[in-house]
Amino acid sequence: MTQADRLDRWLWHARFFKTRGQAQRAVDDGEVTVNGRVAGKCAQTIRPGDVVAFPAGPYRRQARVVAVGTRRGPAAEAQDLYADAVFVDPPL
Repeated sequence: MTQADRLDRWLWHARFFKTRGQAQRAVDDGEVTVNGRVAGKCAQTIRPGDVVAFPAGPYRRQARVVAVGTRRGPAAEAQDLYADAVFVDPPL
């Protein structure tokens, strides 16, 4: 596995979004943050240790990047890409 990946691709590989296009729209709409800062672009590089927050229904989900994947595999494989996934209150 590589040590860095595009933000939209990682969100899709980790199965947080059904399509890569949905992940790109969330980033473009300013709904995704990396390490507490709004992600500037879909191609933003993320690495293990980064914390990514994004919308998940009426809540925001937060996950720490553990690894970057090379493909969109089964759910069990996707779960190895992140840790500490928690739901946090939606912003006011």
